[in-house]
Amino acid sequence: MNTRRTAALMVAAAVLVNVAFTVLAVVFDYPDVLQRPAGEVLASFRASQLTVTVGFLGLALGAAMLAPVAVGVGRLSGSRAMRWAVPVGVAAAVVQVVGLLRWPLLVPGWAAAAAGPDPAGATEAFGVAHRVLGTLIGETGGYLLTAAWTGLVLAALGTAFAGRLFVALGAVSTVLVLVGVLTPLGIPLVDPDLLDRANFVGYVLWSGWLVVFAVVLLVQQHRRAAGRVVAGSVR
Repeated sequence: MNTRRTAALMVAAAVLVNVAFTVLAVVFDYPDVLQRPAGEVLASFRASQLTVTVGFLGLALGAAMLAPVAVGVGRLSGSRAMRWAVPVGVAAAVVQVVGLLRWPLLVPGWAAAAAGPDPAGATEAFGVAHRVLGTLIGETGGYLLTAAWTGLVLAALGTAFAGRLFVALGAVSTVLVLVGVLTPLGIPLVDPDLLDRANFVGYVLWSGWLVVFAVVLLVQQHRRAAGRVVAGSVR
């Protein structure tokens, strides 16, 4: 994958995830809706099923883009950190897609069954899927692996690639994304809402870092191309 395609995927992923998340927040009260009883969540899903399904497909597609991005970024350095970063980035994409796809693939059936005469089985199945596919795999796994990928990329490229601000933005967003791992643990004296807000801010900053990364890649490619033209004209 060439630099331009990698940069385009970075921007597309950042924009798509944030647009999809905003739609889900407005239509479905996501992610706060997940704090409600399973029956209420499924009822809310039925009320706006098409829009919510499209929103989660958008999130899944945006998350999936991290896999080719990780491969493209992996070509920027031959260091050990970058060799580790590629499979870690692909894994981050996989676990998030697995967690998110439960909404368009599994939840519609449970939502329909929950509206029937015996909703208990559907609400129980939804609860199990939420804990395993959502909280454990999609969220916790996604937070850990996304943060690990970002940290490995920063370690491999260093400040020489795009300066200290680029590294600082990536590092701060990584720490805040990692905070999300603490939410399910129910740590005493720690407000889970505060952790969720920190995690949200982390992902917004991370999206911005990804866009900055894309711009840096395009600028550097343009400079290299201009340098080759000048060198050719001198000859």
